[in-house]
Amino acid sequence: MKCPFCGHLEDKVIDSRTSKDGDLIRRRRECLECERRFTSYERIEEVMPLVAKKDGRREPFERQKILHGLKMACGKRPVSAEQLEDAVNAIERKVLALGVKETPSSLVGEEVMSALKDLDMVAYVRFASVYRHFKDIGELMQEVKNLFEGKGKA
Repeated sequence: MKCPFCGHLEDKVIDSRTSKDGDLIRRRRECLECERRFTSYERIEEVMPLVAKKDGRREPFERQKILHGLKMACGKRPVSAEQLEDAVNAIERKVLALGVKETPSSLVGEEVMSALKDLDMVAYVRFASVYRHFKDIGELMQEVKNLFEGKGKA
C-alpha cells in the first residue's frame, strides 16, 4: 500500500481489527521508508443495485452520498461518527438484502429517514424538511406532531 506521507510502496501491518459486524477490517500500518504510521480499511466489494431516480435516471448506489446526507442532518447534534457509519452499513445491508438490480430512490430515502428517527429526532426533522419538500410550516408542524405521537411516516 502506498504511504500517504512519502509515497513508498512497502509497509508492515502493526495491528488489525475487525468491526463489530465483521464487514470491515481496520489495519494500522507503518511505512518501511519514513516509519510514519497510517490506517487503512478493507471492505468486501459487493455489487450494489442501481438507484432509480424520480426523473428516470439510474445511478450507482453510493454509500458516501448517504453518509454525507446523514452528516448534514446530524450537524452539531450528539451523534458519533460510529453511529453514522453503523446507520449507513444497515441501510446498505437492507438494500443488498432486497436482491434486486435496481431500487427506487424513494426506498433509500425512507431507509435514511428511518435510521435518523432512531438516531436523533432533530436530525430526522431536518432531513424530513428537505426530503419531503414541505410546502409550509403547517406540514412541518404536522410531521413533528406525528413524530411525538409515534406515527412518523418513516
